[in-house]
Amino acid sequence: MPNDAFDRIRTACREVATAARFVRIDEAALTRFAGALDASALRRPAYDTEAHFLGRPDETVAYVVTLDAVNFGSGYFPHLTKRPGRSGYFTIAMALTDRFRESGPLGAAELASITPRACADLFGQSPGDAARAELMSLFARAWNDLGRDLLERFHGSFARLVEAAEGSAARLLGILDAQPFFHDVALYDGREVPFYKRAQILASDLDLALGGEGCGRFGDLDRLTIFADNLVPHVLRVDGVLRFDARLGARIESEELLQPGSREEVEIRACAIDAVERLVERLIARGTRTSARALDVSLWTRGQAPRYKEAAHRHRTRCVYY
Repeated sequence: MPNDAFDRIRTACREVATAARFVRIDEAALTRFAGALDASALRRPAYDTEAHFLGRPDETVAYVVTLDAVNFGSGYFPHLTKRPGRSGYFTIAMALTDRFRESGPLGAAELASITPRACADLFGQSPGDAARAELMSLFARAWNDLGRDLLERFHGSFARLVEAAEGSAARLLGILDAQPFFHDVALYDGREVPFYKRAQILASDLDLALGGEGCGRFGDLDRLTIFADNLVPHVLRVDGVLRFDARLGARIESEELLQPGSREEVEIRACAIDAVERLVERLIARGTRTSARALDVSLWTRGQAPRYKEAAHRHRTRCVYY
């Protein structure tokens, strides 16, 4: 039995990859991909202070926690009113940055009572589109949950929430799991498959934003898996590491929404996690010090290139986990 959250994720995803019917890992392509990876791309990334807020440590903690509570919506992003030249994620992150710079953090009580209309105003989203309105309602629910949790368990303090993890990303996952939208666990053949994408990325983002100090110090960041969303699997698919069943590929190319928690959707995320674990093993075997977290950043950045945006469509799923 796996003994910590990250072992459980890895074990479950390896089991899914073994049983998968719609997605498979091409071992030969994976080996070639590992050999072609530039080690310089696996260095610690910088915190993007143009798009993200950076202030006093307590304000920065509040920003990162508040942002990652709504760090989802990729299945809705085609309907989002975006900032010029910016993706859906950066549109959301930059709008929240503007709010923090102009008015300071949203307090726990404000989050606990915020409405979908207030979210739409904050993020610059006009009414009139059903998908956009649905996403704003989900954002409001996510922030309501966060605000209530802060008030009920942490005296309204973002820092206390993080400090309760005592420097452990694994413990932070357990703390956040009390909030429904952080409970990123699927069922596959009757077995639980945990992903915890946003809870993991919260620990990573706190480390980057705070330089590994204070609330950004976690002793087990090298244990994180990739943050399984719809971009990293897309990069692995375009580069031939992941192979999709022809019918699944056709559905994705036709921009059909995949059902969250469906066999196909779970296999895409789980096989991406397992493929990167295999990449890490190969890179370490050749003497390259790295981690799944470092590879996630590298692959996510790689996915911003025109080649990956133009080569094929990525899968879209409307859920609260990515």
